Amino acid sequence: MRQCDQTVISCAVTGSIHTPSMSDALPVTPDEIATQAVDAADAGAAVLHLHARDPQDGRPSSDPEVFRQFLAPITAGCDAVVNITTGGSVVMTLDDRLAAARAFAPELASLNMGSMNFNFAPAAGRVTHWRHDWEREYLLGSADRIFSNTFTQIETILNGLGERGTRFEFECYDIGHLYTLAHFVERGLVRPPFLVQGVFGVLGGIGPDPDHVQHMARTADRLFGADYVFSAFAAGRHQFAVATQAAQLGGHVRVGLEDGLYIGAGQLARNNAEQVEKIVRILAELGRTPATPAQARELLALKGPEHTALPGQAPAVSARSGR
Repeated sequence: MRQCDQTVISCAVTGSIHTPSMSDALPVTPDEIATQAVDAADAGAAVLHLHARDPQDGRPSSDPEVFRQFLAPITAGCDAVVNITTGGSVVMTLDDRLAAARAFAPELASLNMGSMNFNFAPAAGRVTHWRHDWEREYLLGSADRIFSNTFTQIETILNGLGERGTRFEFECYDIGHLYTLAHFVERGLVRPPFLVQGVFGVLGGIGPDPDHVQHMARTADRLFGADYVFSAFAAGRHQFAVATQAAQLGGHVRVGLEDGLYIGAGQLARNNAEQVEKIVRILAELGRTPATPAQARELLALKGPEHTALPGQAPAVSARSGR
């Protein structure tokens, strides 16, 4: 893996898995998402991984105009790298999932590297009071859905967004996803340096065991050498253990309420910034320094916010800018 003196902290602010009934801290409205994102950046996050939600009931949204409502205050309030999801939600079409990234041509976009079972139904058993009618069925329905990310879909995303200079957070939920990424590297559709985001602890993907984190990094080393940057996170209670291990391996970390709602055993996090502050303390104990947004941009060879179509920024001036 490509080594760096600093550790890039990504914060996944709201996601599409957790529902409003699970935590009062989960940001739902554009104002809540923007405030928590900027606070997370102030706390040390160099990258903000962003989903949108319907402001009325918190269900996942793909509407670029909802994204715009929080992207504008985020870009005005901090210089963190904006990373827009292409995963969206398991109930969205591919066009829905791509709508915001197509509209704003961000510096980074997430990209899941394989179709998979993505089961978060067990979370429904831990909720005793539902705020909205859609939540319970949405959670339970995940046991009978496939999260589709076919080779054709991946290629569509790589070509469509890549030609506008967007780079990717390649989300790898299993070892086979690394080999899928290697396939696209060999075809020249992915060029270094690229960000491999190991994802652990999702039911349907690889488990959060320390051996698996080591195996993911070792396999990526064999496939990609120094051409890639390694980061990792885990869903739920293993969130900080896996992030710590990733940092110990010389990699980077991701936290945020998309991935886990807690700050410690049995204690819900108050906001995203609290999770960022915790990982900053852990990194300090490991002798690691959080990367600034400028350092993250240099490490990942990003095109810069001035070449995006984000609110408050000039549109991309070149189809290959920043590549």
